Amino acid sequence: MAIGEREKKIIRASQISIGGNALLSVLKIVTGLIAGSLAVMADGVDSASDIITSLVTLYTAHIIARPPDPKFPYGYNKADTIATKVLAFIIFFAGAQLAITSLNRLIYPVDRIIPEPFAIYVIIVSIIGKYLLSGYLKRVGKKIESAMLIANARNMQNDVVISFSVLTGLIFTFVLKMPVIDVITAFGVSIYIMIVAFRIFMQTNMEMMDGVENEEIYRKIIKAVHEVKGASAPHRIRARKMAYLHVIALDVEAEGDIPLTEAHDIARRVEEKIKKAIPNVYDVLVHIEPRGNVEPDEVFGVSEKDIEK
Repeated sequence: MAIGEREKKIIRASQISIGGNALLSVLKIVTGLIAGSLAVMADGVDSASDIITSLVTLYTAHIIARPPDPKFPYGYNKADTIATKVLAFIIFFAGAQLAITSLNRLIYPVDRIIPEPFAIYVIIVSIIGKYLLSGYLKRVGKKIESAMLIANARNMQNDVVISFSVLTGLIFTFVLKMPVIDVITAFGVSIYIMIVAFRIFMQTNMEMMDGVENEEIYRKIIKAVHEVKGASAPHRIRARKMAYLHVIALDVEAEGDIPLTEAHDIARRVEEKIKKAIPNVYDVLVHIEPRGNVEPDEVFGVSEKDIEK
């Protein structure tokens, strides 16, 4: 099975993410154990969850590279969206586990020690590493329009904030000589992780429901139709996203007495105009109707009057 350039870039980005997060995760978990800092360990666990998310993106890249078949005639690009949902669940679970551990430490008192100062340097290294990784994933994700990579990048951007909070917690712990601050910081980090997971989960709902975030796409479709001689009254327009691609269907009116070949040519030119106006179009389905045709049962899709409201 041949893998396209887009999939190769996702695989490469995932491999770099796995390597970078593995190094940071081991460093922080070991440091947390040696230095006696739950917050640093929590940050390490968060980086470990990033390894899992990157493994998911790596596997998904191979799935979306598959060609269409009778079972999935539109291809496998929506695996990108499904994988983004999976990433949200993994991130939320890691945050929930950390929250439970932190609460147990707060509710059931134990003898706590001040963490070792060298933990601060490890967190500074983590902040720099996560910042570089998130920037790389974001650039690649935007370039190839991968919601999966962008979600992973956003998760790592939040990791930078998490590491900063851990760093702040450690500094206050040393200044105030209160080890409990380290545990409170870990609990705050866990809540933040779960919030991020929920946001990532919600962001993909539009695509899963076959909707579009920006209604401007309908105006572009209508304008493209009006640029084709013989085509008019675009209606029952349906646009949806399939990963980074658009799937568009619409009805267009033409004179009822023209030859079939001319009607076909109008439909072809409408398709070409739409593809020129809108980037990353997977398919355009144009249905030609005789001018003035009325279908009272057509209750779905968008027309010009809907956009003008």
